[in-house]
Amino acid sequence: MARVAGMASRLIRSTGIAAGIAAVAGLGIGYAAGDPVRPTDIVQPRKLPADLCDRLGDVSLLLPKATNLPWQRTGNTEVVCSVGVRSQAQPTFTAAALKVRITPYGGRAAGAGQPPFTPAEMAKQAYDRKPWEVLPDRPYPTRIAKSTEAGGQSWRVSVMVVRADLVVQVDYEAHPITEAAAQQGALVLADRAIWEAK
Repeated sequence: MARVAGMASRLIRSTGIAAGIAAVAGLGIGYAAGDPVRPTDIVQPRKLPADLCDRLGDVSLLLPKATNLPWQRTGNTEVVCSVGVRSQAQPTFTAAALKVRITPYGGRAAGAGQPPFTPAEMAKQAYDRKPWEVLPDRPYPTRIAKSTEAGGQSWRVSVMVVRADLVVQVDYEAHPITEAAAQQGALVLADRAIWEAK
């Protein structure tokens, strides 16, 4: 009888320990995962204009001479406008490629242990994650990255600009071109995209 009582006592103790561990683990998992996300917790990104790429206007000055190609658009929520000319198609051996990525951000409500984030805060977080050089004296926060080839005759310039809930990234590469012209072209196009997407 004493033996049965001892076994019962050990069983109860083991069950109690297991239940305690499960409760602590469940609490930890629940805390880490947070409350389930409901559709009402998410602020959807706003829709960009259907003709946004066309609104960027004529960019023939950034392309090889006598080239005026239409923008190619991809995406709906995030819109990418691109145009490019390969050197093989040009008698003067010039080439250029432009890509403009316009991303509107949504927000989210507060979760378990998480503060709420507005669309503008989400956009700023995406901008801050880019490890590019900050370009001073600009109307909106701007980051830039540059690289060159062919003895400084080919330049690739990427700029990122954030304004409110929008992040615009422009990638521009051309040959032959100067560093100053490539940078100016990318910045002008980024500002135009910010303005047209407002």
